Amino acid sequence: MRRMGVMAMALAAAVTVGCNNSGNKTANDATVGTAGRESGVSSGDRDFVRDVATMNMAEIEVSRTALQRAADANVKKFAQMMVDDHTSAGDKMKAVASQHSIELPAQLDDKHRDLSQKLNEKQGLEFDKEYADAMVDDHQKLVDKLESRIDKDTLSKWKAEYDRKTGDAKARSEAEVKAVAVTAEKSDNPVTQSLNQWAADTYPVAFAHLQAAKDMRDGVRKRSTN
Repeated sequence: MRRMGVMAMALAAAVTVGCNNSGNKTANDATVGTAGRESGVSSGDRDFVRDVATMNMAEIEVSRTALQRAADANVKKFAQMMVDDHTSAGDKMKAVASQHSIELPAQLDDKHRDLSQKLNEKQGLEFDKEYADAMVDDHQKLVDKLESRIDKDTLSKWKAEYDRKTGDAKARSEAEVKAVAVTAEKSDNPVTQSLNQWAADTYPVAFAHLQAAKDMRDGVRKRSTN
């Protein structure tokens, strides 16, 4: 009887160990699976998401300020376009980031916080000049980042088509070439490919914004010299 009791205890221990090992295996498999998913997101992809999301947030924030502080009606019209278009682009970026568990920045970086503070201290024509310069600078950086994700063979052809279709400032400011196709750079990595496609989809409007920002800056400068 005593021997049977010992054997029963040993069997119970073996079952317990087996269950624990099974549980540990499941937990380990889950950990490996998570790590596998995370390893599918390169540091370059994470940096790209962080950078473009930060620029997107900044352009929305300072453009909302422009709607309150700008003196020129055209500057306010541009600012409203920024709020509308960058909100849409940001929502699409959030969807891609969520799909691949990529964390988005929760706040602006130091550079854009400083810019926002600087603009909040200005009014009227002085605000218009600072805002126009900032929009040209930030959109040039955004366009450059997007171009790094676009097929180079088709990009030059797209720009030539853009120039042909937008021969005047009015067409550029209204971004009338949204229908022109831009091809994403191909990647075997599904995360990279998703981000490349977002960049390609976003690029036509971002490029048109850059041209419109330059037109706005030229207009503000002319007003400041009159």
